Amino acid sequence: MTAALVHRGPDEEGYFSGAGVSLGMRRLSIIDLQGGSQPIYNEDETVALVLNGEIYNFKELRGDLERRGHRFRSHCDTEAVVHAYEEWGPECVHRLRGMFAFAVWDGRPVSGGPSLFLARDRIGIKPLYYSTRNGTFLFASEVRALLASRLVPRRLSPAALEGYLSFGSVAEPMTLVEGVVSLPPGCRLTVRPAETASPSVPEPYWELGRLEGAGVPAPEDGPPLEKLHAAVEDAVRSHLVADVPVGVFLSGGIDSAVVAAFAARHRADLRTFTVAFPDEPEDESEAARRTARALGSRHVEAHLSEADILAGWEGALSAMDQPTMDGVNTYFVSKAARGAGLKVALSGLGGDELFGGYATFRWAPFLRWAAGAARRLPASVREVLLPFPADERLSDSWRKLAALWRRPDAFPHPYFFHRLLFTPGQSERLLRDPVGAALNSLWRSRLEASALKVRGLDDFSAVSFLEQSNYLVNTLLRDADAMSMAHSLEVRVPYLDHNLVEFAFREREFFRRAGGGPKAVLRDILGRVLPAEAHTRRKHPFHLPWGSWLKGPLGRTVAAGLSRLSPALRPFLSERETLNVWRSFERGRTNWSRPWSLFVLNEWAKKHLEKPPAETGEESLESAYVHSGA
Repeated sequence: MTAALVHRGPDEEGYFSGAGVSLGMRRLSIIDLQGGSQPIYNEDETVALVLNGEIYNFKELRGDLERRGHRFRSHCDTEAVVHAYEEWGPECVHRLRGMFAFAVWDGRPVSGGPSLFLARDRIGIKPLYYSTRNGTFLFASEVRALLASRLVPRRLSPAALEGYLSFGSVAEPMTLVEGVVSLPPGCRLTVRPAETASPSVPEPYWELGRLEGAGVPAPEDGPPLEKLHAAVEDAVRSHLVADVPVGVFLSGGIDSAVVAAFAARHRADLRTFTVAFPDEPEDESEAARRTARALGSRHVEAHLSEADILAGWEGALSAMDQPTMDGVNTYFVSKAARGAGLKVALSGLGGDELFGGYATFRWAPFLRWAAGAARRLPASVREVLLPFPADERLSDSWRKLAALWRRPDAFPHPYFFHRLLFTPGQSERLLRDPVGAALNSLWRSRLEASALKVRGLDDFSAVSFLEQSNYLVNTLLRDADAMSMAHSLEVRVPYLDHNLVEFAFREREFFRRAGGGPKAVLRDILGRVLPAEAHTRRKHPFHLPWGSWLKGPLGRTVAAGLSRLSPALRPFLSERETLNVWRSFERGRTNWSRPWSLFVLNEWAKKHLEKPPAETGEESLESAYVHSGA
């Protein structure tokens, strides 16, 4: 299992074995390069911990724990967590500021006996997957490590497939592997050896909007914009802690420019990185270059062409632990950053979700009105009043609106229609058994739960919450983690520091009313930290120019791939309808994202769901390990 995760931690490996438990880890050394080996223990080695991520307040936490009598052996952030658990037990999560997924084996003779405690950070920046198989509880940072155990069958989840078709990424808490789920963001889980056949249900310890007991004081009184300025700078400063060089992913937009500007104040040797697409309209390298010059950073451009994609797409797809229509840009910029010697890079992810940068914020009032009007009319009347032609002649945006008008209750909130990849009707044509796929859809339950939590909120606050709970976690954060860690690079996201997220939620009314268009408050901050000439270009959505690339040699590769579905997909996906999606793109009737998402899905299934020839003797191996944990 750890061999499947070498890319996440090429510097070191470590193991712990005890009665009923086995832990393994791979380390990417960033803090205390010599003394931070894992697993890490408490003083008498009755508590062992493995952690993926970073704890940014570990120095303050260490000082508190030392005053309480705890003795430290290293100067790494991980050791602060094992002593925090020893001191406060499962409530230690409220003391942590950072991104993390960790496991604690508590072998102390306490009530209930030995236990395994798992926790994931509040926002879901770091992944944690688990599965129970014949009484064995397994967990890992990537699904591929669970498959490498040879205890988890390589079987596709039809319910998760429906979610993938709907949104272009696998919707939490499901994965495309049957029986493998993720620990939700802001949740913890305790497992005891005698209870692995039916482990306890994950327990939320933090929810946006329900911050009681979080232990975070409200910001001091003062103008909201001044408090925001201080909160963003504090988040960026805290994320710079490292004993290795740190860089910033720099696009031509506001979010990354603000992060880079504050980082430059606190890190003299700052490096910045951007992806450049020469001769493509999506290219933002000149805007990023101006920002880098104004900051005096050491700037690197990763030039990316169609030929580079053709040469590197297999590596990018192999980096996907779960399939996604997005993320390839992060793969290549991470490759450039790692090639330049970096182990840590800051990203501007989260700014759009917090401060209203997406079109979903602007569309929200209309979608809410349309859904309400559609629910008041019978289906036959809605069809007569539908002001759109047949589906085949619609643009993608109008097709989504038509889907909302026809079936307003297909999703629990109109927001989800704007985020669709395939409409419900399209998904039903692609799936051989759409009714069977809808059964036991944990991801639909999660959508319904998030929709319930935004009832009574204004449109801006509701969309912000839904973007953070869904698109951010299911697509952006998972892609950023998988694509960067494929190159042994740690990406940090200051906008998702939970202190800043909580502050933004408390001040959401101010952000909603701020004049000047999307993210006006961030534009104001940027104007204070950068000269005007460094940020005058209008920001465009950041994506690779797939539309033009798929009309060339890359398109022939995609067409050939879609003509041969993986045996793992054939029982669930219609080959004829899959090819029709490609033909619709050729005729200019659909966006590049739809054929590309199906191509990625097919390639992922070939790699992860078709049993490797060397994988034999699974049942005997399973019986040998049935009483252990990993």
